[in-house]
Amino acid sequence: MVRTALLLAALTLAGPAAACRLALVLALDVSASVNSDEDALQRGGLAAALLSPSVRGALLAVPEDPVHLAVFEWSGPDGQAMILPWTAIDGAPALEGAAARIAASPRQFTEQPTAMGRALSFAASLLQAGPPCRRRVIDVSGDGVNNEGYGPGPAYRHFPFQGVTVNGLVISGWDPEVVGFYRREVLHGPGAFLEHTPDFAGYADAMEAKLLREIAGPAIGTGQPDAPTRLALQ
Repeated sequence: MVRTALLLAALTLAGPAAACRLALVLALDVSASVNSDEDALQRGGLAAALLSPSVRGALLAVPEDPVHLAVFEWSGPDGQAMILPWTAIDGAPALEGAAARIAASPRQFTEQPTAMGRALSFAASLLQAGPPCRRRVIDVSGDGVNNEGYGPGPAYRHFPFQGVTVNGLVISGWDPEVVGFYRREVLHGPGAFLEHTPDFAGYADAMEAKLLREIAGPAIGTGQPDAPTRLALQ
């Protein structure tokens, strides 16, 4: 807990923004089921997705009202480590710097279990310490179900998730049960959705599609209630 508190205390270096359309936390699974090659595909895939023409255009469309990004890796109960502290993507230099930092980041954990509840609670605290954006989204990638400590349900009950949407990106090749687990227990909040890839080779494409939906946000002006949780499989 002390280590987590110290991490969170260092996350507000960028400070709150005067205008901020989206605070987006990306959580990358580095539990024992993810080998070194897969981890490299995950970090490189996220960097490539951020720099893709479509995502770049969406991120930089309104530089005076930017998206703020934070990225961390997660695994066991105490296996959370920051990759990118809160960063305002308010221009090409900021975007390219964030992508380079993610791609070059060293993995901090290798042999820990999958503690999804702890990852979600860490992400919620990270949002609380971040900029006061109009929308707040957590984007969780993973290839397995919770197998250590409390699961998503207790995290949602005991941590601040009001107004927060939690989306998922599932890599299903190692564990066929993971899609159902994310659908039942991880997705949370209005308009939450799931992207899917059968292996880490498809991670970059799945992440690009996911980021585009998250940056665009839910449809507005329909006069309908918030969209229900939905599943998008490729």
